[in-house]
Amino acid sequence: MIERLRDDTLNLMKIPGLSGHEDKVRDYIKEAVKKIGLTPTFDKLGNLTITFPGTSPRVMLFTHMDQLGLVVRKIEDDGYLRFERVGGVPEKILLGQNISVITKNGKELSGIIGTKSHHATQPDEKYKVPSYRDLYIDLGLRTASEVRTNGIDIGSPIVYKPSAEVIGDEKIIGTSVDDRAGCAVLLEVARQINSRAAGPEINIVFTVQEEFNLRGALPVAQKIKPEIAIQIDLLLASDTPDMQDFGEIKLGEGPGISMFSFHGRGTLNGVIPHPVLVKHFEQAASKENINLQKSAHIGALTDLSYVQLVENGVASIDVGFPIRYSHTAQEMCDLKDLVGLTKLLASALNSIPKDINLIRD
Repeated sequence: MIERLRDDTLNLMKIPGLSGHEDKVRDYIKEAVKKIGLTPTFDKLGNLTITFPGTSPRVMLFTHMDQLGLVVRKIEDDGYLRFERVGGVPEKILLGQNISVITKNGKELSGIIGTKSHHATQPDEKYKVPSYRDLYIDLGLRTASEVRTNGIDIGSPIVYKPSAEVIGDEKIIGTSVDDRAGCAVLLEVARQINSRAAGPEINIVFTVQEEFNLRGALPVAQKIKPEIAIQIDLLLASDTPDMQDFGEIKLGEGPGISMFSFHGRGTLNGVIPHPVLVKHFEQAASKENINLQKSAHIGALTDLSYVQLVENGVASIDVGFPIRYSHTAQEMCDLKDLVGLTKLLASALNSIPKDINLIRD
């Protein structure tokens, strides 16, 4: 299992898949699903679903395929690109960043976000973060015509230059750990439960556009009409010097659940998990001897925030793995946490009682 999780995570991290442009990521997952012996289904937005028939309650277990990045806004006459941000891209890390622009035929064209030479930087500029609207991408091309000849146009997707490697003690570092690691986990969960003899109906869904507007999962959720929704994503690690007062999540210390999430920056939405599901995951973790971490903080949001409101309401919970340096070009997770998360999910799914009472009365 650990080898498959490592390989799938690393392979998926190297595939560009900006929100709304998840095609290559979906192709990888589709082929992996077929190798398991399963038949995926798709919708018009691009969500991929695997259904394991079963009894009540109906479960939707999901994670997102897309990554944040940029999109071409303007092509200057001299070949430089101006761009817009797609998702929560921190402006302070953009200067000098290596990027890949995805051309019309799917190729990756390397470039760099330009930054003024240190030797020309004035004293009043040294401690300022310029707006992304003042930045540009240098592709090494001389004219707008050359840029367009290479298959780049307004709207072309741009991502951090894909990278993925294992460092230290089974730490994985690189681009789009969020949430390609989650995709790898759900592929392994599918392998684990494929041979089960009985249990609830489980719909494993790989969703789109989470980093863009958090609503790409809604059409498939409206179709499935789940009674239980389990969303897989990152948990912010608080074990680095700059995050120690943020919480108690530590890399390598096991998977976790979110006890409270709220965006707090203009979006009035978040998730407070269903108490029955919290208890169920606590019991599954105890049974499997898995250390279960917990987080509660403002500043993060997942697509579960909207899935929980489908139909008559869905019993929901965010489950995930610790991550450092989220939304940068070098995110970090621990392979041991991915193994623990896989075991936790398989155990929790297989032990959901047929008569579980989800009505809060």
